[in-house]
Amino acid sequence: MSKTPKTIKPKERDTIIQALSAGVVPRVGLPHIQVGRAAEIGALLRDVDRIADGGATVRFVIGDYGAGKTFFANLIRLIALERKCVTVHADLGPDRRIHASGGQARALYSEAVRNMATRTKPEGGALAAVVERLVTDAVKEGGERQLPVEKVIDEKLAPIQEFVGGYDFATVLKAYWRGSEASNEELKLASLRWLRGEFTTKTEANKALGVRTIIDDDSVYDSLKSLACLTKVAGYAGLLVMFDEMVNIYKLQNAQARKSNFEQILRIVNDALQGNTSHIGFVMCGTPQFLMDTRRGLFSYEALQSRLAENQFATKSLVDLSGPVINLQSLTPEDLLVLLTNIRMVFAGGDPAKYLVPEEALTAFMAHCDRRIGEAYFRTPRTTVKAFVQLLSVLEQNPSAKWQDLLGDVQVPPDQGGQEDLATDGGAQPGGDDELTSFRLGT
Repeated sequence: MSKTPKTIKPKERDTIIQALSAGVVPRVGLPHIQVGRAAEIGALLRDVDRIADGGATVRFVIGDYGAGKTFFANLIRLIALERKCVTVHADLGPDRRIHASGGQARALYSEAVRNMATRTKPEGGALAAVVERLVTDAVKEGGERQLPVEKVIDEKLAPIQEFVGGYDFATVLKAYWRGSEASNEELKLASLRWLRGEFTTKTEANKALGVRTIIDDDSVYDSLKSLACLTKVAGYAGLLVMFDEMVNIYKLQNAQARKSNFEQILRIVNDALQGNTSHIGFVMCGTPQFLMDTRRGLFSYEALQSRLAENQFATKSLVDLSGPVINLQSLTPEDLLVLLTNIRMVFAGGDPAKYLVPEEALTAFMAHCDRRIGEAYFRTPRTTVKAFVQLLSVLEQNPSAKWQDLLGDVQVPPDQGGQEDLATDGGAQPGGDDELTSFRLGT
């Protein structure tokens, strides 16, 4: 359980603590609190390598409320960035779906592209940097080869034009280059707006950029494939697309709407498994109900059930991580002890000499939680971790206080957020899955 002390930057330390105290998964600093999951991480790393080699992947990260879907996905996203991939991510919700006819699919795409990240811009908003890199490289290459820059750009964008809607995609990228050459910020901004799916009418897009199409509900998946091609020609390894809160598809009351989303997911699965696309990977996080419910889940669609069914030989303690589905198990008490130890280290800034509480305080705190809410304290640990962070915060700000005196006052109520996963009314809001209860930290 012990780790080699590693200094934690004050900004990173504060970001982690603020996120944990609010009950959400921090966007940075995950390696400081992550433990275990070597096999699952290894499987996703092989996916990232496959994307870089020109392949395509699709994964469904499935787990109960509190099993660690969001934490796992965020960790993989950071690793993919280190492997020179570009990532986009978004949460599904009532106003964001994979397939729709009222703008919800375009809204999902727009949110994902706004969250585009690279290794140098991990916080998102990296679309302009990716396009700018393409233009800069083209100008440099044109000078080296003594060719017009436009000809070099045409050569680079040729692969994109092979995709559905790729011609207009390439036209918009060339418009960005023209805007860059002429210092026309309005043209550059219009190009980025089109790439983000922010144009709502074809007339507006035609007037601004001279293209006759826009990214709408019907072209979201094709646009993501074109975007993956863009990342590759711009010098990156490929594109990793991450969708969380997939349970919102399960919650849809309209059977036809669910079926349409399932058909789009089937298209993504078929393309990835059959090698029909390249340099793109999908990671979708959802609950067991979203996957296995034969009335409303993915398994209600026979074609998806046959492709996503579990390996019949992977029983008991045996696992198979080669298929599209990765099942995450619940947190164990041992995992939680390691997590609390890591949080203690974060508070200390990586210096064991600055620990706010001794080792026995961790086990005493866990015993206190066990008496209050039973085994739920490690199966859905959001409130447990939140209470522990609050305890350390008080001790940090009040050096004279003793943890033994404070422990009896710590309130750890049962977390009821997981009930949202079972709600199927159309007005249900996305929530639980993306919260801190998503922690699943291995042994």
